[in-house]
Amino acid sequence: MKNNITDNSREVWIDWLRVAACFMVFVVHSTEPFYLGGDGSLILTETDAFWASFFDSFVRSCVPLFIIASSYLQFPTHYPTMEFFRRRAVRILVPFLLWTVVYAFRWGEPVENFRNLLLNFNYAAGHLWFVYMLLGVYLLMPLLSPWAEKVEKKELQVYLGICLFTTMIPLIRDWAAGGATTVIYGPSGLPRQALFPLWGEASWNAYGTFYYFSGFIGYLLLGLYFRKFVGELSWKKTLGIAIPCYIAGFAISFGGFLRRVYQTAEGTFPVGGLVEKAVWWETTWCNDTIGVVLMAIAWILVFKKIKAEGRFYKNVLLPVSKASYGIYLMHLLILVPICGAFRNWLGSGSEGVLGFWTTPAEILLSAITAFIGTSLVSVLIRRIPKIGKYIV
Repeated sequence: MKNNITDNSREVWIDWLRVAACFMVFVVHSTEPFYLGGDGSLILTETDAFWASFFDSFVRSCVPLFIIASSYLQFPTHYPTMEFFRRRAVRILVPFLLWTVVYAFRWGEPVENFRNLLLNFNYAAGHLWFVYMLLGVYLLMPLLSPWAEKVEKKELQVYLGICLFTTMIPLIRDWAAGGATTVIYGPSGLPRQALFPLWGEASWNAYGTFYYFSGFIGYLLLGLYFRKFVGELSWKKTLGIAIPCYIAGFAISFGGFLRRVYQTAEGTFPVGGLVEKAVWWETTWCNDTIGVVLMAIAWILVFKKIKAEGRFYKNVLLPVSKASYGIYLMHLLILVPICGAFRNWLGSGSEGVLGFWTTPAEILLSAITAFIGTSLVSVLIRRIPKIGKYIV
């Protein structure tokens, strides 16, 4: 991906961060079979509940890390608006459209998939939601860039504070609704929570006071803040901020998921239901919640300290970083069968061949194996002369 930062001043830590975030995505999706299943949501054992919450919470800030990295490198933009969009279209849209076609044939009914693509992504390839969100962020970048060029530190801190407050709104909604949020269904049959109205929201108005500050705009501003106002910190100061942020964020995400699972289970496993049950379990895992934000800040602080650019970086990590978008786009094609294979070999939950350690072994083995395989494929495709960059 072409950056505003020149090749001579390449931000090495961004490459380490991008590869790590890619691997985190594999861990997230390797965890899903342990709480998604049956009629939509299914956790077979208390052991599975613990490990699903542990691993998914640990890496849940992976998607925000991609946005912060993009913001750090490209925001404010330094190209004319149409030139910026042309570059993004070539590098983002072309590979996305190609892999969207692949997934349309791979899962589900192709004719129905292509018809639905006029309105949204193929739900069988759920990870493609990320590209739509990313395109929305890119649309905002040129609009906000003149302000971003001139913004002062205190002013940006005020806006970041507002964005940070919005990350508590999903928890406030859950509390205000007593945990019994109504679920409605769209044309796809997938559930969507009917939001408890806050601060100007109503049945006729979804655009409340904090609507325009919510979502991924906060990560865009966070990347800007790190680039403009966070200099080189000592390891002591870095860890002094990062460790408390990460512990607090992890506790919110981990504890929130388990609390909801136990509330549903009422002491008995397996526990499950329709997929909206999993949607509710995931409340504190959402990218716009405070726990995920705190962990993202911690990861950025630590990765900014990485300066290693030796032989491993140049020969292994850098090629993987450059192919990371392709890795993300294609990874479910490789990860899904690998997860199924390890599940068949090792069994399930505490009754598996490794007992209590069966679930973490399956999650890690699936993620590592699929990540290595997908990375190799994406790197090789990217090296195809002339057309490789349009594929990945």
